[in-house]
Amino acid sequence: MTIRKIFTRDFILCSSAQFAFTSVPFILIPTLPIYLSRSGSTEIEIGILIGAFGISSLVLRPVVGRALSKIPEKKFMAAGAILFALTSLAYLMATPFWPFFIVRISQGIGSAFFFTAAMILIPNITPETYRGQSLGYFFLSFNLSMALAPPFGIFLVNHFGFTILFLVCVVLSLGSLLISTQLRQSNLKPVADSSMGYSSFFTPRAFPPIFVYFLAHIIWGALTAFFPLHAIKHGVANPGLFFAAYAIVLILGRALGGQILDVYSREKVILPCLTAYIVGMTVLAFSKSLLMFIVVAVIQGTGHAFVMPALVAYTIDLAGPSRGASLGFLSAAGDLGMVLGPVMMGIILRFTSFPAMFLCLALIGLMNFGYFYSSVKKQKKTAGQP
Repeated sequence: MTIRKIFTRDFILCSSAQFAFTSVPFILIPTLPIYLSRSGSTEIEIGILIGAFGISSLVLRPVVGRALSKIPEKKFMAAGAILFALTSLAYLMATPFWPFFIVRISQGIGSAFFFTAAMILIPNITPETYRGQSLGYFFLSFNLSMALAPPFGIFLVNHFGFTILFLVCVVLSLGSLLISTQLRQSNLKPVADSSMGYSSFFTPRAFPPIFVYFLAHIIWGALTAFFPLHAIKHGVANPGLFFAAYAIVLILGRALGGQILDVYSREKVILPCLTAYIVGMTVLAFSKSLLMFIVVAVIQGTGHAFVMPALVAYTIDLAGPSRGASLGFLSAAGDLGMVLGPVMMGIILRFTSFPAMFLCLALIGLMNFGYFYSSVKKQKKTAGQP
């Protein structure tokens, strides 16, 4: 059975560790902007501090991806979980701006270690025939944490305060560490890039999905940084409900439609998903109620459900022997988008409004669609396909 070939012991352990690990940043998504706003930070400062999480990954993720051809994934995952525990504890003492900035940078290092290792481990321990489907199921660990963690974070803040919130993050990080130590070392390792004669970290053929991944994360980064403030402005007491609805759509999409990722070609999956980003951000620009926010979550979540695992699988398809480093660059590109999205949109928001900012995100989505469509046409032309 397909399920048995995918859901091995290590697959379940890796996904469980990822769930506990990812719950920490998702708990912080709706709560940190509120915490920083109450601490007197400006919109631009909030954007920088939220985005700083991914800055350190821009260099580390490709390096980690390359190093994973020699070092077991579980060691990097354990190191990332330890860093997450320490930095979550440090939130109790760090004050905005610079102390908080350093903590965010350090937590980004932990994310680079853990997520890059986990994302490379999954294709290493599952059959190539089920690559897209296995990645889709693996990404469910993100979706479950996205569904549960944001509203849980708001609940903790409203009833117990930020101190308990940060302590819960420490416990989750330690739980992820405990699970990671139970992983076996995978037998399959990425082949060294040098075998293909590449002197760079990744093959240029893998650039299109990496760039699309980058632009998609600009939208996602800005959305996570500023939607909570937008929702509160319009009377929504718990912005985490938006992310919970978003995650439920992701869970249903990936659980019920995971086979789509291996049945249809990558571009036939990716292009409709990129359209959902454009529509979602356009509708959000004119939305003012919780009901409309949920509608946006359904639209955006439908696209997000398939585009992320499809882009990861497409990168692996194109990268060949250099997939370790290429996946490192892919995740680094996502982090860069998470950094630039809040910073860029924080500046735009400073001088315009929330609707104008969301329309700018819709424009970025349109650019992303146009770029990927043209890159697919160019690739087919090079291959002599109609």
